[in-house]
Amino acid sequence: MSIPHTETSHPNDPIPQEPDLPSGTLEIDTDSASLTTGESSYESSTPSTPVIDVFDPSSKSQEGKRKQGSTVLIANGPADVRKILNDGGTQYVGKVCCGGGCCFAELKDNEQPNQVYIPVVPPNNTAYQSLNIPLGKLSLQSTLTNVSELPKSTIAMESVQSRSIHQSAVDKHPPEFVTPHHPHTVFAAKIHHARELTGPGAEKKTYHFELDVTHYPEESGNIDFVVGGAIGVCAPNDKEIVDKIFSLLGVPNFIRDKQILLKTSDGRWPTIWGDEKPRELYTTRRELLTWCSDVQSFPPTKSLLRLLGEFADDANEKKILLFLTSAQGQSAFCDLRTGPSITLVQLLNAFPSSKPPLDHLLSVLSTLMPRFYSLSQDPSISREKDGLNHKIIEIAVTVHETPDWSGGVRTGIGSGFMERMAKKAEEAEAQGNLDQLNLTIPIFRGLMANPLAKEFSSEGPMLLIGAGVGIAPFRGFVQRRLRSANCANKVWVLQGVRDSLVDELYRGEWGVADEEVRKVVQSRVGKGKYVQEEVRHQADLVWYIINSVDGRVFVCGSTKGMGEGVEQALIDVSMEKGNLNRTEAEAFWTQKKEEGQYVAVSIPVLPETLISS
Repeated sequence: MSIPHTETSHPNDPIPQEPDLPSGTLEIDTDSASLTTGESSYESSTPSTPVIDVFDPSSKSQEGKRKQGSTVLIANGPADVRKILNDGGTQYVGKVCCGGGCCFAELKDNEQPNQVYIPVVPPNNTAYQSLNIPLGKLSLQSTLTNVSELPKSTIAMESVQSRSIHQSAVDKHPPEFVTPHHPHTVFAAKIHHARELTGPGAEKKTYHFELDVTHYPEESGNIDFVVGGAIGVCAPNDKEIVDKIFSLLGVPNFIRDKQILLKTSDGRWPTIWGDEKPRELYTTRRELLTWCSDVQSFPPTKSLLRLLGEFADDANEKKILLFLTSAQGQSAFCDLRTGPSITLVQLLNAFPSSKPPLDHLLSVLSTLMPRFYSLSQDPSISREKDGLNHKIIEIAVTVHETPDWSGGVRTGIGSGFMERMAKKAEEAEAQGNLDQLNLTIPIFRGLMANPLAKEFSSEGPMLLIGAGVGIAPFRGFVQRRLRSANCANKVWVLQGVRDSLVDELYRGEWGVADEEVRKVVQSRVGKGKYVQEEVRHQADLVWYIINSVDGRVFVCGSTKGMGEGVEQALIDVSMEKGNLNRTEAEAFWTQKKEEGQYVAVSIPVLPETLISS
């Protein structure tokens, strides 16, 4: 069947678009040969053919008008379009735009008589199979429309006469041009102590770190580490992953650590928050791939897939990659982005014939951003070591693990790096040579004015609601309260745990003796498996605190869902104790947020991908 030519669809673009007409029901009135919308009329330009064919957009002629035999309702929405096309018997279009941004057009092979169509043969490897890409009837002859343009390369690398930079130095600290926003600098904080907080069998492992920041450089504005504040950690990509990428791209060993002159045409890469401008700086390929480009936190983009398709030597791999960036592959692309996390290593293994130039690849990868972790103690408390006072900050880091395409598990960039450092520190402490190894974490001081720090008060009752690593910053709250208040029942801590034997963090170790903690803390661990259950169990306490002078409720968790669950529990409490309906209860807590009496944040304080493990 030939495909009808209309003003909004034609053989080269079978997806009908909404006509640019006034609102109302669109009809073809065959008696008056005009298009009507109930408000105004437009003269029809239907040529004399057996099908409704308005005109070819490439033609300037509008001759050959003729009346039709009946009035036909064209469309009043995507459902009507779908019904018309499906009832029309055409095999060109199986599905049409649902209005949600995804194109579900089926493939159409080039119509050539006696042509043998060759179906696409997918790569036969585990990495590709794990992607679960629905190809439908994709063949090497399939016509693809609206294929994404090849992204431009904004990076150039020039060889220079210089020595190589030793790999161990690269992995330890980022290059000088990787700096956070002014006035912060990346500081090598020595690990004073590290250990795992969770027990064997815990659903998620959490590590505690004590970092020495005694010699952290002074900065303008009298900025200092504060209770409830956070630090940024510049975590590198794992060196094993970096070497895998080099090998998959065919980058020889002898040039990976050779110094180069890097030139960029625009943007702020490879810095973090610098000005958007062209740059020239000396670095190495390993430095760039280790510290500047995120190779696993973000779902694949069309720019990345288009680049891989451009440099794929295998015709089948090229067709699949271009399909994913086309209108016909939009549904498959959406599934790819919203499915299990996909890394650059997985894509390069899935399409082994694609080896794009490193500079062009770095142009389309996202910038590797810092990860932020809340302080889990009062940073004003110093420690004595070797007869000297040291400024120590403490953080807790939960390791994020996801299934890997190769059958194992992988960690996030930030949490994986911190876990590797914790294990090294634990081993060094056991051997008694931690000081000699000089293990450091690249950090910078930031987010000292986040909501937890801003609304902390040394007076009035406080309810601290935490789950998982979200309990960590409250240690600092309790420690600071101990220095300024001695009466009981000033602070209550509600902690939800799945298994108190393995998951409960900082059990019995709030940085001070238990008998001291009880001077300001009345309740620490609830009976509920989830913290929102304990909030409902403690309804009287919640209502008392939020209605007290200077009373504050703080909520801190490691997931968004935990915060939403606690907020719903707080609304239920106010409905029960305050005799409010749901609308009034929601307005009540909104007002408390505006007044600084109800503060809810997630850990990390900002999403790790901005700023998932």
